[in-house]
Amino acid sequence: MPNGRYSLHDTHDHVLLGEERFSCAPGPAGWRYVSKTYGPDGGTIGTTDLTLDSRSRPLRLELRAGGWQVRGGAVDGVAWVRTDAADPSGEHAAEGYDRAHAFSGSSPAFLIATAGLLRLQPGGSARIRLVAFTEPVLAPRTFDQGWQLEAVETHDTDSGPLRVERYQVADLATGEQQLVHLAGDVVLSAPGIELEELASPPNRWPAEYGG
Repeated sequence: MPNGRYSLHDTHDHVLLGEERFSCAPGPAGWRYVSKTYGPDGGTIGTTDLTLDSRSRPLRLELRAGGWQVRGGAVDGVAWVRTDAADPSGEHAAEGYDRAHAFSGSSPAFLIATAGLLRLQPGGSARIRLVAFTEPVLAPRTFDQGWQLEAVETHDTDSGPLRVERYQVADLATGEQQLVHLAGDVVLSAPGIELEELASPPNRWPAEYGG
């Protein structure tokens, strides 16, 4: 079960925004990622709990940040409920739905989930529609991305060969591009994300989780 720590930085001026402590592992449903995000002062910013099914679709998502909570999953697209902590009964909860493929957000979990859903071969590319929830109020936003698996390299490590995938990811509305490096179910690097600690080798992804 990989567990570790990512540092999170502003993508423009590289100021440290905080860190995300995570654990992830395959399970009966497919794959689960759980994390807490902390600010530079050590205070908790939010939490992420994402479970994918065997085909890497979002079976269950729960996000908390800024006094807000989002719960969602795949239902012929994606559906979610957004509630305010000041409304514990959920009387004023806002329901949402979009014919998107999956969810997105600031957590590295979503990069892993999207790559697992696309299952690209080297040189392959695909377009995907995502719903992102933006901190601090977890406001939903739908957008389209283009993913290309540019290369796959194998590196020798003390625990055996490490397969590293390099993706070019583009926001199709703005044209902004970014490089994402993944090793199994761990993000090695991406804009604003650096892997600082890892207690055990990544799980292979997505081959272990079936067809």
